[in-house]
Amino acid sequence: MATTATDVTLSVPDMSCQHCVNTIDATLKQLPGVEFVAIDLSHKTVHLRYNASQLSLEKVEAALDDAGYTVAQ
Repeated sequence: MATTATDVTLSVPDMSCQHCVNTIDATLKQLPGVEFVAIDLSHKTVHLRYNASQLSLEKVEAALDDAGYTVAQ
């Protein structure tokens, strides 16, 4: 069966320190379907690969919002 992996890079302007990075990383990795997370603090971006059949971008954004980090559009 073919994978339904989706890659996305999110802008998270409220990210400012290593604590933010740790919180975002832990938040995303606990979501079902997340395959890969890479966070770039200097550019305030999060690169995420997830299985689109298990997780939606809306759920990713909601989880980040619940953790206190709004995704910029």
